[in-house]
Amino acid sequence: MPSSRDRIRLSEAEQDELLEAARVLQVASILPDGRPHLVPMWFVRDDDGLLAFTTYGNAQKVKNLERDPRITVLAEAGSAYNELRGLAIDGRAETVSDPHVTARVLQLVGARYGDQPRPDPDPTLEPPPAAYKRVTVRIHPERIRSWDHRKLG
Repeated sequence: MPSSRDRIRLSEAEQDELLEAARVLQVASILPDGRPHLVPMWFVRDDDGLLAFTTYGNAQKVKNLERDPRITVLAEAGSAYNELRGLAIDGRAETVSDPHVTARVLQLVGARYGDQPRPDPDPTLEPPPAAYKRVTVRIHPERIRSWDHRKLG
């Protein structure tokens, strides 16, 4: 008989559905003194399928991730206990300072949160001024934990 943990685990398709529905990703990095640094971020799946977000290059989370690339992110949904769904991903953060990469992620974020269709990549796109002040953080997953309390019945 499967454990309750196994019963409530999200399938890959359900994980994708949750990430598509989630509007905010909770992002945890590690401060110099070892405490977690937790911030909410808008996010997208980049053209390689990795979770990605942009932020200012001098942000505390960037300093943390450049010093220690370990990252944990959480997407969740539900209000009542029996509705809770979540996806926690532990991984390695890749900080990309190329303004062309950041321009593309900014374009994807704008489409997603502006509820527009995902735009095709345009290699001739000139990065906007904001892309030179920002960096992109891409998350390379190492461990995934998920749950869906709706499956408890």
